[in-house]
Amino acid sequence: MYSPSSETEALEIYRKTSLIRQTQETIISEYHKDEMKTPVHLGIGLEGISAGVVHCLPPNTKSFGQLRNHGQYLAITGETDKFFGELYGRVTGPGSGKAGSMHLTAAESGFLSTSGIVASTISLAVGAGLAAKYRGTKDIALAMFGDSAIEEGEFWESLNFASLHGLRVLFVCEDNGIAAHTFAEDRRGFKSVAGAMRGFDCHVFEGDGTDVLAVIGVVQDALEAMDQDPKPAFTRFTWFRPLEHVGPGTDFHVGYRPKPGDEELQALDPVHNYEQYLRSQEYDDRVLEKIRGELAGQIQDSIKKARAADFPTEDHLYQGVYA
Repeated sequence: MYSPSSETEALEIYRKTSLIRQTQETIISEYHKDEMKTPVHLGIGLEGISAGVVHCLPPNTKSFGQLRNHGQYLAITGETDKFFGELYGRVTGPGSGKAGSMHLTAAESGFLSTSGIVASTISLAVGAGLAAKYRGTKDIALAMFGDSAIEEGEFWESLNFASLHGLRVLFVCEDNGIAAHTFAEDRRGFKSVAGAMRGFDCHVFEGDGTDVLAVIGVVQDALEAMDQDPKPAFTRFTWFRPLEHVGPGTDFHVGYRPKPGDEELQALDPVHNYEQYLRSQEYDDRVLEKIRGELAGQIQDSIKKARAADFPTEDHLYQGVYA
């Protein structure tokens, strides 16, 4: 398992995972006020994958994501002013309040596209990988997506093209085993995700997404493999979604899946697991509390700024349209 090389690195990983968790918890507490003008697909339970993958990305990486994109956006940017501006439908958001939660971007940080259409940005990542090869660079393109995306034709065509042309594309499957309310075994005609991917000329890795250090280790292995043998790498990380598919609540009462016990939920919680690791390395709880306090202040300041900002007008309707 990967071990942080310094206190600075260890606490930076904690800051990223905690920012994602605290932001999502704040959305839950505020969403009922009906001021956020967008559906939300929250990433509680996904923090280890989001922070772990982003922690490893080399400079100039072009990143693409899915509709459950909050963790990826926050891990890449570390900022919350534009984030909440978009959720509150204000002009200060990356999409001037028109894009909403499912279409966050940060082009200045290389985070180029996310979408509510399942698997739709995977081919864009392959295009970025093809551009890098055409230019003769070793730049990486990243595609992060849920497990339901691998049942879309666009995924298979993208993986096939990237494998055929030896593109440095890192495919990251965030696999919680559920597509909305349907389990994997009721959707897939193949027995093993990794087994299916090994039929392609690509590197294949798997890991535990509830352990951010395990994620970092796997991604580093994948990037090293791509550097030594230029072709795509497919990585699959398992995680548990404690909330409903879309919205701030839980859905265990619906009856399609049982609610885990408290101990099991803790074991599936990447933020809790990383806190336990830090305590085992004798990090003082007061240091962790200080980080959480700083992040809480940042989040509340961002919400105040979002509420004070303007809504888009008709003048914004055709701004940011490129097609």
